[in-house]
Amino acid sequence: MEIRAAITAVGGYVPEKRLTNFDLEKMVDTSDEWIRDRTGIEERRILEPEKATSDMAVEAIKDLLAKTDYTPEDIDLIICSTVSPDHVYPATANIISDKIGAKNAWGFDMNAACSGFLYALRTGSQFIESGMHKRVLVVGADTMSIRVDYEDRNTCIIFGDGAGCVLLEPNAEGLGIVDSQFYVEGAGRQYLFQKAGGSAVPTTIDTVQNKEHFIHQDGRTVFKFAVKGMADTTEEVMKRNNLTADDIAYLVPHQANKRIIDATANRAGLPSEKVMVNIQRYGNTTNGTIPLCLWEWEKKLKAGDNLLLSAFGGGFAWGCIYLKWSY
Repeated sequence: MEIRAAITAVGGYVPEKRLTNFDLEKMVDTSDEWIRDRTGIEERRILEPEKATSDMAVEAIKDLLAKTDYTPEDIDLIICSTVSPDHVYPATANIISDKIGAKNAWGFDMNAACSGFLYALRTGSQFIESGMHKRVLVVGADTMSIRVDYEDRNTCIIFGDGAGCVLLEPNAEGLGIVDSQFYVEGAGRQYLFQKAGGSAVPTTIDTVQNKEHFIHQDGRTVFKFAVKGMADTTEEVMKRNNLTADDIAYLVPHQANKRIIDATANRAGLPSEKVMVNIQRYGNTTNGTIPLCLWEWEKKLKAGDNLLLSAFGGGFAWGCIYLKWSY
């Protein structure tokens, strides 16, 4: 029988510190009502200054491994999807492997902005389906607070910090990742990006003073593309696999904006009780959003449940994964 890559365990971690809408009211010209109406966010978590993205990933992985009979030495591969790595190089996946003691694993980082976790999940699945590896750890983690200008009310209200991870293993019983569809539109890069810090605009004193290392977003344009991209791709995957709303247990959308989530659910014909939403508590943790949803809903899932994972991010990059839950 066909071998699929199935999620067999999940883990998550969010920092203790909360940044509420009322806290932001004291920092920028905004209000709790304005933020909730436009984004659905009430608070977000902020990582301690002395910590890094890898530290959150390690805590999420510890949470995952505690639910299994595996040790870090049993992991074959670690893929870390992030836009806020510990360093430009080496890869944060390498740092994670050292911190948890995964001495038999190799690893690498991926960057597809907010769609990164789905890209990493599909990439990890190839190593399982090919027979190359038996246990692949896919991590989505971001410290977005380091990318945010807390004087820019259009972006500082959106993002938070967090990490989630899943373990992929072979499954020959029809469970696991069934199908996926991904797209990119590089012309959209100007609407959501970090201007400086790469080879196109190297870091200088001027780029720092001009705040070019923070998130730049054209909110209206991104919103329009995100609504269409997530909804179109989710519908495409459903039609290709002859799925109706009745067949779906949950939509697991990237937590960017409650209105985008609602639009995607509406296109799929899914009621609110079939949509995982935790944006009100964590905001947009970029690569952390989808695994954190799986982490919070884990106990509600059962083997055979059909899930649709959908995301849209800077680049533009977007996509959808259809999988059957394995436990």
